[in-house]
Amino acid sequence: MRAQDLAAPFPTVGMDTPAMDAARLLAGQNLPGLIVVDDAGRPTTILPGTQVLRMAIPSYCQDDPTLARVIDEAAADLFIRNVGDRTVAELLPRERRELPVVDPDATVLEIAATMAASRSPLVAVANKDRTLLGAITLDALLDRMLGT
Repeated sequence: MRAQDLAAPFPTVGMDTPAMDAARLLAGQNLPGLIVVDDAGRPTTILPGTQVLRMAIPSYCQDDPTLARVIDEAAADLFIRNVGDRTVAELLPRERRELPVVDPDATVLEIAATMAASRSPLVAVANKDRTLLGAITLDALLDRMLGT
């Protein structure tokens, strides 16, 4: 089986997509991250779901997670609103993750090796001209490898 056989349509966002829209897309489709595309629709990087959380959680709670206990549950449920009017570009880490991309003819082992090397639960499948064909999630790859 090749990457083109495993690739599934996958939602993308642009740099100017509102962060709350990206968060809703992540949650609504239970995704590990989103593929960020340029103006031409070519994949450029990944926005991990954890990065959205990082921008929403107060920095003092990130520095010391035990401090999160002092916030009552009602207020804690609203922390995602801290993302505010930010865009995807503002959520991306300063050091951008290289987008793990595989060729449509990549084998299951090549896909797995790319995921492992990039520590990404998501790889894009793109043609030589970087036209996005779809993506493969870790879940889909493991299902294929385990025969489930």
